[in-house]
Amino acid sequence: MSPAVFSHGDLRLYLLALLAESPQHGYGIIQALTDRTGGTYTPSAGTIYPRLAKLEEEGLVTKTVDGRTTIYAITEAGRAELASREGDLQGIEAGLNDSVRLIANEVRQSVQEAMKSLRADLAAAAREEQQGASSSSYREASARADERIASREELRRADASINEFRARVRADLRTHVARGGTVPSSLVSQLDTALDDAARAVTSALAALTH
Repeated sequence: MSPAVFSHGDLRLYLLALLAESPQHGYGIIQALTDRTGGTYTPSAGTIYPRLAKLEEEGLVTKTVDGRTTIYAITEAGRAELASREGDLQGIEAGLNDSVRLIANEVRQSVQEAMKSLRADLAAAAREEQQGASSSSYREASARADERIASREELRRADASINEFRARVRADLRTHVARGGTVPSSLVSQLDTALDDAARAVTSALAALTH
């Protein structure tokens, strides 16, 4: 679930800001929000389109239908409201920047901790060798260090696979909706079930490895 990046009313104002930069279709707006929040907020079509419809009712945006694509553009009234709330918008953008910096710091810290642990493993193996440990003991220590390194590499691969799956499914769903398609609740339920089954399979496999 996406975190509550925008407080009440902030998303409405930020949508106007995005459209003030250039006209956009719904999927483009969703992608822009995802990119500008560093991936911390990925709104659903069910979140964005009703707000765009409300802005249209208020005369703040217009929409143009081109085949299956609907393009939204800000009106002069929308620009006027945006200008009157410039201070609020600056506060929103500052909050988004803080969120992105927080994510970057967390990633940096994770990498630093992994490197620190790796150095500790290698130092421990070196100490065992220097203290006159038998070649067998040294080989075992080296093997354990190699296993830890390999495990970290496999963990990165698993993260990449999960992120790739998430991106592919999200892109397929958004493209489908942007082209005028619908996403039935039964499909989402099937997706939830499949993900739950996959998660349980991974948990079961990990448990088996510890016994």
